[in-house]
Amino acid sequence: MLIRLMSYNIRFGGVGREKPIASVIRDHGPDLVVLQEATNPRVVETIAAEAGMKFFAARAGHSLAFVSRVEIAGHEWHHPKHLERAFLEISPAGTRTRIFGVHLRAVHSNWTERRRVRELRTLLHAINADRGSFHVLTGDFNTLAPGERLDMRRLPRRLRLLAFVLGGRVRFRTIQIMLDEGYADGYRLLHSAAGYTFPTWDPHVRLDYFFVPKDSADCVQTCEVVCEGANLREASDHFPLTAEIELP
Repeated sequence: MLIRLMSYNIRFGGVGREKPIASVIRDHGPDLVVLQEATNPRVVETIAAEAGMKFFAARAGHSLAFVSRVEIAGHEWHHPKHLERAFLEISPAGTRTRIFGVHLRAVHSNWTERRRVRELRTLLHAINADRGSFHVLTGDFNTLAPGERLDMRRLPRRLRLLAFVLGGRVRFRTIQIMLDEGYADGYRLLHSAAGYTFPTWDPHVRLDYFFVPKDSADCVQTCEVVCEGANLREASDHFPLTAEIELP
């Protein structure tokens, strides 16, 4: 079964931007969209209707939500200790695949990176029972991958000062842990190009990812940043990330 997935941070709940967000989704034809910063269930319901998605779920105050054209057998939010935001488990009907929506804490600094590392280790421990079967982790990890650089000069002044106060140049480690734990970075499997997803008005960092178990890496058929088309800048500060995955 080939499924087209999208990960999309819709910024501040998406209030007032339902139509452009839905337009972006509709124009790129995903089967299932994992949303971040989707804190308003009514907004998610509207996006689902506008995008022609029959299935959806959101919970007030939670960042993770989904809209889907394929039937979903079950979904559940999990909020273990040390995780700032609950992660979302989604089970597409007719498969044994689990899709986990992730939104790690924000801000580029060594202090927050240490907490992202803690969050990630907590999350991986929480899904340990599923790690022996095929699954996908996707979302806004708010961190950079090995070899990728943050140009501090392009950050707003307040964030440059905050990064300096909290440890200076950031030593990003979270994505390396994902790789060390046996996951493949879906975008990097297929591309050497930068793949920037943020911000839409000055893209210079890659914060959004698809991960699959390394021994199932050949299931990833495509993985692309949606950076061209109508309504992208109006819809959000993140570009969506799409992937076509052959579910085993």
